[in-house]
Formats: sequence, C-alpha cells, structure tokens
Amino acid sequence: MPEPCYRILWELHRIRDLLYRSSPADSPIAQMATKIDKDACRESYNLVRDDNNDVNWVIFKYAGHLIVPDSQGTNYEDFKLHCTSDCILFGFHRIITGDAMSKRAKFALITWIGDGVAVLQRAKVSTDKSLVKEVVQNFAKEFVICDQQELAEEYIKQELEKTGGANYDAQLE
Repeated sequence: MPEPCYRILWELHRIRDLLYRSSPADSPIAQMATKIDKDACRESYNLVRDDNNDVNWVIFKYAGHLIVPDSQGTNYEDFKLHCTSDCILFGFHRIITGDAMSKRAKFALITWIGDGVAVLQRAKVSTDKSLVKEVVQNFAKEFVICDQQELAEEYIKQELEKTGGANYDAQLE
C-alpha cells in the first residue's frame, strides 16, 4: 500500500481505540445513552401506588442523559402545568374509578411530547420509555399525548373506565 493509505488506516485504528477505549461500554457513544435512576423512580412510583397517602401523580423527566423523578402532587391540574411545548416527560397518574357498587384505583402511564420538541428527541422517546416501564410496571392504560386537550382529566378517566369492565352506574340512569 502507498504511504497515505497506511496513515489513513493508522488514523482509523486510533479513532476506533479512542471511541471504544477498553470496551464498547466505555465508549463516549455508550455513555451518551439514556439511563434511569431506578431507585429514586421506584420510590416515587410506589408513592403513587400507596393507598395511605394523597400523592396522585409523579413526573419523570430528563436530567441530561438520566431519567429522574421531577415532581409529584395531588392535584391533576398541577400535573398539566408541567406539560409544556418544549419538554418530554413521563407521568404516572392514579385516578379513582368505579360505580356506586365499588371504587378502585386505576393507573395511567402518560408520555407527554411537547410540539416544540426536536425531531431527534422525539425519536428517542420510545426507547427511553422502555426504561421507565422497567420501573412503572402496573398501569391500566398507556397514553402518548402531544395535545393539551387530550390531557383533560375527564378524558383520561373515561379511557381508564373502559378498561374496568362492568359499570353498574349505567343501570341507575
């Protein structure tokens, strides 16, 4: 091979070594992959599932390349305030459903993608949501929402009630 070809090969090997260092897991590319703080997220998730407190929702957001619990609360309107056009968030929400005969908690996993979010960030949502689902494992319905109108609590509640089976309130009408 001519001298320039050796130089190019040498440069390519050097770049490969820089990118992968001792193993592919140590590479800068792998370090940019999204991760989740499972312990902190699980603690927040369990707060919403716990019948002995008033926390009805929790938000998981990005902190750089890490998904962490961001906010929690009791009022759904406060949850909606976090859903802005420039962010992606994952929400876990408890709603009490049922009829005159029985009441029960139903849970929703809400993925909010604001309309101002860049295309590449939108593309990562499905793979990053799988990380959230490793923690948030029990929910009746999953929503992917990009429109503020679909965030209406009544809409979420109606969709959750459809997953609940028999509705004896209909007999009373």
